[in-house]
Amino acid sequence: MSTALPACSIALAMQCMVESHATEGQPMQVIGLCRFSYPAEGGFQVEHQSIEDRRAYLYDPVRMDERFATFQAITLPALKAQTDQEFTFAILIDEALPDPLAARLFDMIADMPQAKVIAMPPGPHRKTCQSVLNGCRNDVKEPCLQFRLDDDDAVAVDFVERLKRDSETVAGLHDQHRSFAIDYNRGFIVQPSSRGIQAKPCVLPFYPMGLGMAVRGGNQQSIMNFAHGKLPQFMPTVTFTDTPMYLRGHNDFNDSRQKAHVAAQELPDADPETLAILKDRFAVTPAGIKAAFGV
Repeated sequence: MSTALPACSIALAMQCMVESHATEGQPMQVIGLCRFSYPAEGGFQVEHQSIEDRRAYLYDPVRMDERFATFQAITLPALKAQTDQEFTFAILIDEALPDPLAARLFDMIADMPQAKVIAMPPGPHRKTCQSVLNGCRNDVKEPCLQFRLDDDDAVAVDFVERLKRDSETVAGLHDQHRSFAIDYNRGFIVQPSSRGIQAKPCVLPFYPMGLGMAVRGGNQQSIMNFAHGKLPQFMPTVTFTDTPMYLRGHNDFNDSRQKAHVAAQELPDADPETLAILKDRFAVTPAGIKAAFGV
């Protein structure tokens, strides 16, 4: 993709209106969504008095430096190294994202043709994300697979390949239900920093970074229409737990950690075995962590 910085406007949504290359018998389209410090109305566990207050919190220089570092070191490596490169990764940003920050983002994804940046004004969280995902569908009358990531989380290098294959394993659900969820519940909690990387294995059912959703053709509901922990209340779910499939980022600016009652997690330094898994499954390396955090 071009390294030139497009104007941050709603018109960028048109980047997702790509020509369909799907033909009969080919795997379904896969679309991922990342809200990159997007000041939605709702969608945060910690509330703000106004959009201006939310923007001030989100675009604080210390916070943004950490978000860019984790995005570079944790989120992007595995996406760029996917064993199946046929997917779209929509990055939702604020239309008022300051130009230096937008330029920094575009520079990070310049070598990722799957990345599509969509700039929107602040709007209702679920409705806006649904609009972005549907705008990225080649044809809303055709089925698709969807996943979601925060800008400090990651999926495994074979996530897209597995999502397509595992959805075919339970292909009968496509005809019987408007949607169904695919849950990969095994992964790691990680905290990268200038000190290196701390990590521990975990099994977390129905967490957002380990979820995929199959959407029937004609169904315009998206993976963002549902609270991730409540998906089993609305659709069939299938869980795979055979191998680590996600990284859950742990840092000072996690939205879920901003409330006083949330205890900090003590993570050990990643040992050689864990470092080998992080490299093999997520393309995350100590060298990449050091580069991102300016060490």
